[in-house]
Amino acid sequence: MTKRETIFPAGRHELYAVHKYSAAIRSGDLLFVSGQVGSRADGTPEPEFEAQVRLAFENLKATLKAGGCGLDDIIDVTTFHTDPEKQFDTVLAIKDEIFPAAPYPNWTAVGVNWLAGFNFEIKVVARIPH
Repeated sequence: MTKRETIFPAGRHELYAVHKYSAAIRSGDLLFVSGQVGSRADGTPEPEFEAQVRLAFENLKATLKAGGCGLDDIIDVTTFHTDPEKQFDTVLAIKDEIFPAAPYPNWTAVGVNWLAGFNFEIKVVARIPH
């Protein structure tokens, strides 16, 4: 059986401790990253939507880095949106900055009605480079 290893980015341990989940789990050569949101240092949501999405990607990058990965190692993405019809153009523009060229990761977008005060969340699976 492959041993699971918990991964936490620097400076974010308390947020995960309060909610009792891991930022990511390393299992073999895969990194399973929990949903990342646009939370400021105090754990509150960034109020402006575009800034919240950008901060969610920054938090994602920090978690990937802590697990030995980068954006190029992502193989699967799931995003959650509280108002996809109004938000999708903004998300796609940022996505195009983050992933400017093929090969693109798999991507599933899901509309939801609640994200604990946030409007966007992103979770990924990445392959850890050898």
